[in-house]
Amino acid sequence: MKNTIEVVAAVIVKDGNILATQRGYGEFKGKWEFPGGKIKKDESQEEALIREIKEELKADIYVVDYLTTVNYEYPNFNLIMHAYICSLESDPKFVYHNDTELEHENMAWLEPDDLDSLDWLPADIEVIERYKFLRRVK
Repeated sequence: MKNTIEVVAAVIVKDGNILATQRGYGEFKGKWEFPGGKIKKDESQEEALIREIKEELKADIYVVDYLTTVNYEYPNFNLIMHAYICSLESDPKFVYHNDTELEHENMAWLEPDDLDSLDWLPADIEVIERYKFLRRVK
């Protein structure tokens, strides 16, 4: 039986653009994703998201609204990802994951219509589809 990992992801919007981050390590190195991470015990999803963005990007955010929850089955694990629309209180700055490795090797601000131009992780593609759907119906 595969492990299930539960995470939060921030769809950070600034001046109409959305922040994408490129993974700098691990099995999915080089793929694009929304920043975020695992939820700690006794931590709300929103608290986890604020903490993770502070750790990963050295940025302060506030959670604007819940977007979607994605359940995705990767080959080696199952992922439950809760995505939220967020805004910045401070601009992100890269931070080292450890002495030799970046948490993210790149980041980009994209217009919503350009989101499909990157090589996203599959679960994040579902978040993009939900975001684009909600933009169309508003």
